[in-house]
Amino acid sequence: MLKLEGKVAVVTGGNSGIELAVARRLADEGAYVFIAGRRQTQLDEAVRAIGGRVEAVQCDVTKASDLDRLFDTVKGKSRGLDILVAASGISEFATLDTTTDEHFDRLFSVNVRGLVFTVQRAVEQMTNGSSIVLIGSIAASVGNPGFGTYSATKAAVQSYARSWSKELAGRGIRINVVSPGPIDTPMFDNVSDEVRRTLTNLIPMNRLGTPEEVANTALFLASSDSTFVTGAELRVDGGMTA
Repeated sequence: MLKLEGKVAVVTGGNSGIELAVARRLADEGAYVFIAGRRQTQLDEAVRAIGGRVEAVQCDVTKASDLDRLFDTVKGKSRGLDILVAASGISEFATLDTTTDEHFDRLFSVNVRGLVFTVQRAVEQMTNGSSIVLIGSIAASVGNPGFGTYSATKAAVQSYARSWSKELAGRGIRINVVSPGPIDTPMFDNVSDEVRRTLTNLIPMNRLGTPEEVANTALFLASSDSTFVTGAELRVDGGMTA
């Protein structure tokens, strides 16, 4: 029996990399998945890759009107929302002395503000037994020179999850965080062999993770396999932060 048969899910940023793998895994387990992202071409490619039980909605999570359109679409085509995977996020390099207003505002706008108002709208359609999965990062717990702002946004994700888990528990809605370590996504296509080796040497399992491994963890938290898990962070990092 499929774990998510008859469920409805939204995956923001679900058009590439980890997010695409998550959307595909949820659909494979029977969920009807709405994927949201900014680039229509990538959304179309993602729909073809997933192959069924999926619908794409172009959406910039920093824009209230786009979020309203996304969740109005979900409401108009389903009985309600069972699963949200909030995965939209960006990362940029900037040391303290090179951090600009624009850099700071851009990262917090997508990674934090976009997350908050995505979750806010989602819970309006969720009922008892629903699950929210936030995609964080081990960067929230590990100092990484040049990525201070990004790491701070991911620390905010963890903090919100802890608070929201208590706010939403009375409504029967669970919320958890998946924090990936280095994952072999298209982002690594342009990374040098030396950088790849350096990262790999920091991981006790001696390899990068795969998007599918993150997706499997998200599936666990989204499904009834984890009904007594809320406010938790699961690190998918091969032991890097252990």
